[in-house]
Amino acid sequence: MGESLASTSNLLVYSAMTVYVVAFVAFSLDLSGRGRAAAAAPSRAGALVGAGGAPAPSTGTTGAPAAGEPAHERRAAAAIGVTTTWLALLLHTGAVLTRGLSAGRVPWGNMYEFTLTGSAVVTAVFVLVLLRRDLRYLGAFVVGPVLLSLGVALAVLYTEAAELVPALQSYWLVIHVSVATVSSALFVIAFSANVLQLVQDRRERLALAGTPPRRGQFMDKLPGSVELERAAYRLIALSFPLWSFTLVAGAIWAERAWGRYWGWDPKEVWTFVIWVVYAAYLHARATRGWDGRRAAYVAIAGFVCLLVNFGVVNVFFPGNHSYAGIG
Repeated sequence: MGESLASTSNLLVYSAMTVYVVAFVAFSLDLSGRGRAAAAAPSRAGALVGAGGAPAPSTGTTGAPAAGEPAHERRAAAAIGVTTTWLALLLHTGAVLTRGLSAGRVPWGNMYEFTLTGSAVVTAVFVLVLLRRDLRYLGAFVVGPVLLSLGVALAVLYTEAAELVPALQSYWLVIHVSVATVSSALFVIAFSANVLQLVQDRRERLALAGTPPRRGQFMDKLPGSVELERAAYRLIALSFPLWSFTLVAGAIWAERAWGRYWGWDPKEVWTFVIWVVYAAYLHARATRGWDGRRAAYVAIAGFVCLLVNFGVVNVFFPGNHSYAGIG
């Protein structure tokens, strides 16, 4: 039974990856402009700005509608991207659940399972955020990394399901890791926004200097750098309390498992380093007025620390968390 469920999980992963490819192509077509219908005619009220009518919606520096405002064109490709992302998420979630059922436990016992679950949470957070804010322009930059993560998980990190080591056999595993996974997912999406912000900022500065960029015209479909930076800030501000809880919960779990709250284990140290970098980002932005490129560089440094924590510390740093994958 367990082997059958494990095979089903693998099949669902491959199916999810196939649908993710479709979603990635659809979001990419939307950015290129080929998946967008002609702009709708402005309403009469919108055309009467000079006669006392309501002004047209504000736009970013690139001409894209500001986040939260109605678009003035039908974005068929973006709609297909969102729909197929939801379908991929259902398949992806099925893969996580069947993996857990095959092992008879929560599927967070090794790096393969952490990657499988974490990438599903990234997608889930993205589509849930879409219900509140129009961040479809980030679709290709979220689905792409998720697809890559699944490929790496299958090709490099795959491990047969097995029992948990004694230290992981605790209800704190569910509490600690579930919150850390959601927090990490928010950091991933914020990172995509920060990278796009830096690219957009450079394009805007070139345009102001009278030398508009000749490449990357798809960036014209995205909001301006200011709006991208604000989106990243909101995501990080939401994620930071969750990561703080992860740090505290990890200390409590360590005391239950090993009899001490803190032992300078490499994983513990890097979890704290991530907290410090993102705390510095939020502090500098709130009290020093840092925004724009300086804030983006600090936020990206925090995400790099997150990657080191997952991909380097787990593999090359021996310690009590050598079996783990997050937090």
